[in-house]
Parts: sequence; C-alpha cells; structure tokens
Amino acid sequence: MDILVNFLRLVLLSMVPFVLAGQGTMLGGRTGVFNVAQEGMMLVGASLGFLVSYYSGSIFLGMVAAMLSGALFGLALAYFTTALKMDQFVIGLALFFIGVGLSTLLPKIIIGITLTPPLIKTLPNLAIPLLSSIPVLGPILFNHNILVYASVIISVGLWYFLYRTQKGLELRSVGEHPMTADSLGVNTTKNRYWSTIIGGALIGLSGAYLPMVYSGTFTEGMVMGRGWLAIALTFFGGWSPLPILFGSLFFSAVEVLAFRVQVIGSFLPYQFLQMLPYIATIIVMIITFKRARVPAFLGLNYDREKRSV
Repeated sequence: MDILVNFLRLVLLSMVPFVLAGQGTMLGGRTGVFNVAQEGMMLVGASLGFLVSYYSGSIFLGMVAAMLSGALFGLALAYFTTALKMDQFVIGLALFFIGVGLSTLLPKIIIGITLTPPLIKTLPNLAIPLLSSIPVLGPILFNHNILVYASVIISVGLWYFLYRTQKGLELRSVGEHPMTADSLGVNTTKNRYWSTIIGGALIGLSGAYLPMVYSGTFTEGMVMGRGWLAIALTFFGGWSPLPILFGSLFFSAVEVLAFRVQVIGSFLPYQFLQMLPYIATIIVMIITFKRARVPAFLGLNYDREKRSV
C-alpha cells in the first residue's frame, strides 16, 4: 500500500509541468495561435526563475520572473503572427531556439561556471487541515506544494471561463471562425494577444516548477522534452482544460513509472526507459488523433482587410 501511495503522490507532483504547459498551449490555440516554442520557453522559465529565486531569496519572485519571461515570449509570438502575419510554425521554432540559447547563456553570465551548483530552497508541502489526515487519500491528494493545487484550480477556472462565460465564448469563436466573430464585433486581435501572453506565462511557470520542486538548481536541458509532450497533451485533451488535466495524469504516470523502474533496476537499458514517455505519446496520438477536436483556425493568421488567412 505504501508503494502505491508514494507512486500516486509522485504522479500528482509530476503532473504540474504538463498541466501548466498544456493549458498555456491550449489557451493560445483556442484563438488560432499554435505555439511550438514550449520547450525553449520552459527552459527560460526554469533558468530565470532559478536565478531570481537564488539572488532574491524569494521563490515567489522567481515564479513571477518565470511567468514574465513566458509572457514576453507569448507577446513576441502574438506580435509576429498577428500583426506581421508571419508563419506561426517558423516563428515558434525561432523562439524555441532563442529560449534554449538564453537558458544556457544566462546562468553562465550571471553565476559563471562553478564546481558546486548553487541551490535554492524548494517549495514546501502545504498540508490541508483535516483533509490531509484522511487515511490513504490524505497523503495522496492533500499534502502537496501550492503549485499542485494551483494547477488544478487553474484548469477548472479555465474550463468555467471557456464554457460558462460570454468572454470565453468569444475567445473560442476567434479560433473557430474569426471572420464571423469579427463581423459580430469580437476583437480578434485583442483575444489572440492576451490569450497567447497568458498562455506563455503559464508555460514559463511550468518550467520554473522543475528547479523549484525537483532539484533546487538549474541544469541545462532539464525540461527533457516535456515541452514537446505538452503539445501532444493538448491534442490528446482535445484542446479542452479538463481533459488536459486528466491527460496530464497519464503522461506523468508514464514518466514516474519509467523513473521508478530505472531506480529499482531492470534488465532493460536505461535509454529505453527514458524513451517510454515518448513511445506512450506516439501510441496515444495514433489512437486519439483522428478523434481530437482541434480549433478550426489553429495555426492560421487572420487578415481582417483581406478577410482571409
């Protein structure tokens, strides 16, 4: 029983980067902006979040810095694709490479090369009174750091906003048929900007989670493909907040399982175990891709003057 409880705790702990990056990708995609720079944005969020936390002594300020960096990348993506009408995939790849480069450059410039990596305090667990004392379920569900709870609240909040509010309906209409939305007075440009910026902030925060919870320090490439998996997660979740939340549990479970098997020892090479999340992703995408509900205008630029892509 203890093994199962610990496994499920780790699954919830590990789902946060997937949830935040997936919701950030989904939010921009709902207005037609397809972000493929998640991996680079997460690396910058991890790097900058760590550096600000280290020098300020405040994890909160580190999270704010990571969100601002992600928002800045989101603003760049929105500007180049909405104002300048440039290809979304090309701009996304450019931002990805910029993010990877910055994440490596910033620590070397600010801290330099050290024999002992600098450390920050990791986020403490916040046990919910009474609920955390429930046998079995208490330790699994109600004794985590604040970002675990926040990721669930954000997911539920986004679902309510998108499907239960007028503004949410307007945002979804921009990603489905911007010409119709525009003719009805919906500001397509404004919606594309703010959804991509807020989505970028969530992606940046998802990167900061890694040094602030997992390791206490930043290492090059520590995102380890989670940004690319977040794209697959949004397709798996049908570009809807709650399915993305539940789908992230599957992705994190595969990741934790691969790590556990690697630690315990196996006749399988560790390189194969590291491949498991990606193998599982391919299998899931093969099964679900045809049934995935994708915004009709995803990846396309809307030109109000031409009334065409």
